[in-house]
Amino acid sequence: MNKIILPALLLGMVAFNAAAEESADPQVKRGEYLARAGDCVACHTKAGGEPFAGGLPMATPIGTIYSTNITPDKQSGIGGYSYDDFQKAVRHGVAKNGDTLYPAMPYPSYAVVSDEDMQALYAYFMHGVKPVDQANQESDIPWPLSMRWPLAIWRGIFAPDVKAFQPVKGQDAVLARGQYLVEGLGHCGACHTPRSITMQEKALNNDEGSDFLSGSSAPIDGWTASNLRGDGRDGLGRWSEDDLVQFLRMGRNDHTAVFGGMTDVVQHSLQHLTAEDATAIARYLKSLGAKDPNQVGFTPDDTVAKALWKGDDSKTGASVYVDSCAACHKTDGSGYQRFFPELRGNPVVLASDPTSLIHIVLSGAQLPGMKGAPSAITMPAFGWRLNDQQVADVVNFIRTSWGNTATSEVSASDVAKIRKDEAVVHQQGNVDVEKLTP
Repeated sequence: MNKIILPALLLGMVAFNAAAEESADPQVKRGEYLARAGDCVACHTKAGGEPFAGGLPMATPIGTIYSTNITPDKQSGIGGYSYDDFQKAVRHGVAKNGDTLYPAMPYPSYAVVSDEDMQALYAYFMHGVKPVDQANQESDIPWPLSMRWPLAIWRGIFAPDVKAFQPVKGQDAVLARGQYLVEGLGHCGACHTPRSITMQEKALNNDEGSDFLSGSSAPIDGWTASNLRGDGRDGLGRWSEDDLVQFLRMGRNDHTAVFGGMTDVVQHSLQHLTAEDATAIARYLKSLGAKDPNQVGFTPDDTVAKALWKGDDSKTGASVYVDSCAACHKTDGSGYQRFFPELRGNPVVLASDPTSLIHIVLSGAQLPGMKGAPSAITMPAFGWRLNDQQVADVVNFIRTSWGNTATSEVSASDVAKIRKDEAVVHQQGNVDVEKLTP
């Protein structure tokens, strides 16, 4: 699901906050919090647009769809929706006119949201959001692929029954709350669970198997969603609960910093959660077992660090690393805690799919200040001055140094393919790679 929100959205967020602040209704205020937990604003707001007015493009394999206006405007929004219309759209994936919604709307996850929370969300969107008269934009999916009736068949086969989440008898209350938020409103599986060829998530919860939250099966907007299970190499096995809470609330911890589409999730959703809810999510994620119990964990190795310290940059990619990366990430790959991520043992670096690492080298990233961590962090883009072979070399260097043992080698053609990805081009700018020289 597309999560790209440009900084201009921040201006619109003033209106987002002000509308709910004007209401003293506790139901509206609760609905605002739940909308934050669901990160509704990210998908239903286009760059520079009014909050929840829709228009955000979402690329799919068959064409681009655009998010809809969910403000209470009666002409172009959902102002004419009854509560039943609203809950059918959110939990069942059925619009007021009877059309099945595209599963870019994560209604399979929302199927477990409680009636009480749905009522609060409805109150917020009807009375706490400013109505915006902005017509919905038709998709550019060509006919006959644009026909809606096949979506109804897909929904009938793959969407779960709508049934409010119920904790297991005797389950720890904190763990149960975290499970509800992760599986439901947080819809974490929509990005972090691999999908089948028919595009349904391979598991909607942990009871359906260890594919749940084991990482995306394909890049989303040029990024791969990480493994959130307990694997010791490319998952969260080496993180403590406190590490995870810090990451959720501040977008950074002693090991790494958020980037890509997850930046918007932290900025517009997770940092606004209560400490109790952030802890509940972290505790639930830490309760998940490894996808691959036999996965070999990370073991540090200082061989490369010692060589660089002595001035030996003969390893392929080392000279590019020293010139472009070492100032922030250090020659031993340890980085600077809470500012520049550790590359040594970083799960993103150790992931089998190197797409995210290549993307961030090409395009850079910016982490805005968050509550409790007001300093912004910027990684510059290097795609404008490194050619495809140089990027491949430095990525391979990072993935095979300090104990990192990549399972696959990145080639210049791999970099070229990612460089041409529409999402990467959008962030990197139009670079004429042919003019770049080693």
